[in-house]
Amino acid sequence: MELLKGKKGIITGALNDKSIAWKVAERAIAEGADIVLTNTALSLRMGSLQEFADAHGCKLIAADATSLEDLGALVDGAMEHFGGPFDFVLHSIGMSPNVRKGRPYESLDYGFLSKTLDISALSFHKLLHTLYEKDALKEWGSVVALTYIAAERTFAGYNDMADAKALLQSIARSFGMIYGASKHVRINTVSQSPTATTAGQGIAGMEDMLKYADRMSPLGNATADDCADYIVTLFSDYTRKVTMQNLYHDGGFSSVGLTAAEVATFPKE
Repeated sequence: MELLKGKKGIITGALNDKSIAWKVAERAIAEGADIVLTNTALSLRMGSLQEFADAHGCKLIAADATSLEDLGALVDGAMEHFGGPFDFVLHSIGMSPNVRKGRPYESLDYGFLSKTLDISALSFHKLLHTLYEKDALKEWGSVVALTYIAAERTFAGYNDMADAKALLQSIARSFGMIYGASKHVRINTVSQSPTATTAGQGIAGMEDMLKYADRMSPLGNATADDCADYIVTLFSDYTRKVTMQNLYHDGGFSSVGLTAAEVATFPKE
């Protein structure tokens, strides 16, 4: 439908075809956008993003989102590629060493926690700061970050990533007020259904969570492709007055207390 015809933007965090960011990149290109892709140098070696960039003729820039120096080079490189300011950015970055090492929430390694917060939340502030300082986004530009409902409710196994997502959402509101007032740039988070990405598979009990969320969602779980469709609308001109919101994209899960499908799984006495 050419929702993004003539628009340009940065997509962070794509690793392989299971990544939501990968699906967003595909959908953005299909809707007419020109994009720059980025991930860490290690992720570029581990994943298949180079193949994606080659297949679609995309600019690919390695950057560590926790490094202001790398983010500066990323934004400068994107502006050089696009010939000036651009229209949208996706933040799709998250990782918890505590989750990876199996450290329970009641016994966190605080060094790991600092890394979780830096990678999964502070990287968002650093990215926004860099965009703002370099005046890299056009007026009515759009920034979207991926989050999860564990920022507001406790989910076993999500661990310190819940703290990181709560901070991420706070950053979206705080920076959204500043960026909106000065440049009409809008900043939102999308709270997606649990999704079987490479990162998501590292969370304990992910398969059970997927089944539970699907039973608890009137429309069923939103897939990565569904999420990409939604994010593209947030990059488009049709959502120019939507900002500082945490937008649930979860098939209705966030509004449900209990469903008949879930009750049917209970043991019968």
